[in-house]
Amino acid sequence: DSKADTDAQAKRMMAHVSGLASGRPVDMKLYDDAEQEKMIWHVREGALGSTAWVPGMPDTWPGWEDSAVPVEAVPEYLRELRALYHRYGYNPSLYGHLGQGCIHCRVPFDLYSAPGIDKYRRFMDEAVTLVVRFGGVASGEHGDGQARGQYLPQMFGPEIFAAFKEFKRIWDPANRMNTGKVVDLDGPAKGITDHLRIGTDYSPVRPSTYFSFSQDHGSFARAALRCVGVGACRRAGGGTMCPSYMVTREEKDSTRGRARMLFEMMNGEILKDGWQSAEVKDALDLCFSCKGCKGDCPVNVDMATYKAEFLSHYYEGRLRPRHAYAFGLIHRWSRLVSPWPGLPNFFTQTPGLRALAKFAAGVHPKRSIPPFASSSFQRQFRRRPPRNAGGPPVALFPDTFNNYFRPEIALATVEVLEDAGFDVQVPMGDVCCGRPLYDYGFLKLAQRQWLRALQTLQPYYRQGIPLVILEPSCWSSFKDELVDLFPANEDAKRLSELAFTLSDFLRRKAKHYHIPPLKRKALLHGHCHQKALETLNDREFGKLYAEKEILDRMGVEHRDPETGCCGMAGAFGYEKENGHYEVGVAAGERVLLPAIRSSPESELLIADGFSCQQQIIQQTGRRPLHFAEVLQLALRERGKS
Repeated sequence: DSKADTDAQAKRMMAHVSGLASGRPVDMKLYDDAEQEKMIWHVREGALGSTAWVPGMPDTWPGWEDSAVPVEAVPEYLRELRALYHRYGYNPSLYGHLGQGCIHCRVPFDLYSAPGIDKYRRFMDEAVTLVVRFGGVASGEHGDGQARGQYLPQMFGPEIFAAFKEFKRIWDPANRMNTGKVVDLDGPAKGITDHLRIGTDYSPVRPSTYFSFSQDHGSFARAALRCVGVGACRRAGGGTMCPSYMVTREEKDSTRGRARMLFEMMNGEILKDGWQSAEVKDALDLCFSCKGCKGDCPVNVDMATYKAEFLSHYYEGRLRPRHAYAFGLIHRWSRLVSPWPGLPNFFTQTPGLRALAKFAAGVHPKRSIPPFASSSFQRQFRRRPPRNAGGPPVALFPDTFNNYFRPEIALATVEVLEDAGFDVQVPMGDVCCGRPLYDYGFLKLAQRQWLRALQTLQPYYRQGIPLVILEPSCWSSFKDELVDLFPANEDAKRLSELAFTLSDFLRRKAKHYHIPPLKRKALLHGHCHQKALETLNDREFGKLYAEKEILDRMGVEHRDPETGCCGMAGAFGYEKENGHYEVGVAAGERVLLPAIRSSPESELLIADGFSCQQQIIQQTGRRPLHFAEVLQLALRERGKS
């Protein structure tokens, strides 16, 4: 029973506060371990996201999200506040800073209908009266603004409020700053239900979309409304989100700023061009599509998906920039030239000609186009004799980059998996996850690519054979985009559930395997997509948890600087247009690239993403290893002993 559960929650909170106030805590646990402390803070910082958009529950909103009273008044205040919630039929989850008497929550106000808005107004009147009676305030931590400005005279009294007005009169005599918000010289502040972001007239269009947006009731408009404005994306470091904002420090380049633009686009009052909005295109232009926001944002705003959806409509009937065709269709070009790799390499690697090749592809002159391998991984694997026949089967996905550019990484993976006793199988058909297509909005082509892949991979997932994926951005496509593009396709769900990174496969499916030791030091750089989705899905709350566990088992002493995005971000850092190259390099120079330059030559560099590897190679001259190559190195060291 939800009412009984929340009553019990309130009683526990009150018991703890009463015990703390008397100096006799009911119970306590001291966390003095760095990893446990990190997990506790992770849970606490995720409270907003956990209570803001709860699947299957009514939408929750701010308005009464941070009331505060003196600490000694918290127990009785919580009793009466809970009674007030029940009287109005609200049932929010409570958390906060009990040591400061601040109570956080998001309340399921109905702000879509006239009766719901009237009920919200009546609740707020009673809630403010209640908190003032306990000597508290309606906003203990957050600002007042229009959301609570009308209650300032009641909260602070006529004398202090008159001082507020006098202060504003001195500094803003023309009443031009935030007119009608908080303190207004021409009269009372606007009411809490004036100019609601949503309201009785909220009726955004519901366009047909490629992605299902199932977490948002199938509505792109609701996805654009998901941002709660807390501003976790506006930070100078720590985590992945938001790399472009960390470089430009412009609001429009933050996840919050972009989400607001998408909301205005769907609302249609300020931005009236819909999918053709040049303003939205400009706001999304520097988005790295790194998915950092999906992992770091308290409410899991997924700007990479929103950008892909927007671009797919924006470019309908339009030509894209040159680099979109060069990089977005990289799988097609790679497959086309794979029988004669020397031909494209001649144009992209020969002095003079390579400048023309870069111009044609929209590549910045300071970038180097990676050469194709002399022979694809699929072709080399086909020539190998079968090994471990009858052993447990595992399929290895031949992604574009490890198939056509870095086949040595895929071959190292085969060596490791076979050493672990697996019968390695490689699909020989045309398979691609379509990752580069999303970055440029080629979603119709991506759907077709997936349908071919589902057909080719059917013999594996129908038999429950796990699929190891070496490129983290491809792995995220299997885990995320695949099921979002085909939410009702059971084969898509089967395939998604069987997709593993190499480290996670070894951790979960090869527990018997004694991984050879490797007494080395390593700098570990994690791919943004992998860190974002592991944050969401891994029960241990561990970014790169599997890699770290296996490195520990091997005896590798590793460190992983909190670097955010490397800055290459797929092909973003290659592009000459709109300063993409410069922004990408600046993102890498924040932490990662200086850390690598200061790293001793004896320290291994580990980076699984192809674009991450290229950023490191081209900006530092150091060659990082894929995790598979580190394991292969351990095998070779074992062979020498």
